[in-house]
Amino acid sequence: MTQISGSTIFITGCASGIGRALVKHAIQHGAARVIATDVDMKGLEETAAQARGLGSGAVETHMLDVASKDAVYDLAAQVTADYGTPDIIINNAGVALFAQVSEMAYEDFEWVMDIDFWGMVYGTKAFLNQMIERKRGHIVNVSSIFGMIAVPGNSAYHAAKFGIRGFTESLRAEMTADATNVKISCVHPGGIKTNVARNARLAQNEELLARKEEITQGFDDFARTTPEEAARVIFTGIEKDNPRILIGGDARFMDRIQRLMPVKYQNILGRLFRRNED
Repeated sequence: MTQISGSTIFITGCASGIGRALVKHAIQHGAARVIATDVDMKGLEETAAQARGLGSGAVETHMLDVASKDAVYDLAAQVTADYGTPDIIINNAGVALFAQVSEMAYEDFEWVMDIDFWGMVYGTKAFLNQMIERKRGHIVNVSSIFGMIAVPGNSAYHAAKFGIRGFTESLRAEMTADATNVKISCVHPGGIKTNVARNARLAQNEELLARKEEITQGFDDFARTTPEEAARVIFTGIEKDNPRILIGGDARFMDRIQRLMPVKYQNILGRLFRRNED
């Protein structure tokens, strides 16, 4: 069982949303130190200001572009030198892209993969061997319900999130087979009230660009779970060493539909989405 109290926790993507809520929850529940990272230092400092005082633990902030392998490894080395290997790593940073494959620019696709997928890989490998040597630790990679189902216009995001799921499940099998005592969890949030849709890139399609506010509002209406509830569910799953952590009734519903009808689920979801639009 992974303990939150007294632990050192490294988290990416902490300037807002789930990342911010994770930092606050960790401090509230006794973490000794949280290393909070993001490219947005203003948002990151706001997170730290909100978290400090919620508990006795320290909140340390670092600007970090998870798409840069060198930056991730340099910070990992610094953190390890200062405090030892963190007890928990949460690879949470992520971005989104709304675009049909036929209209998607390679640079936008690469932007999503560099942050969502490669950022997770770097954050995992920068600490993994240290955890194996120490014979304990917990790595948590945030995928999405979109790492289980696919809908139109999100192919890049799906590629990244399905990739996270596959990478994480394979890693878990390796750690179990080798009896390393390193725990691995994959998180699948449903609709969470964050800025991910508002900050998403759109294909250079005039009609789509003109509808950005409508698309964002549609996501906001769909998102039912708060970041605070998401953080609570994630840390509960971490403490129980759950290999898969589903967040929200929508995520649990879509997971069941996909299991029951791995091909036809798209027809059912399509009808549901059209009904919500009417």
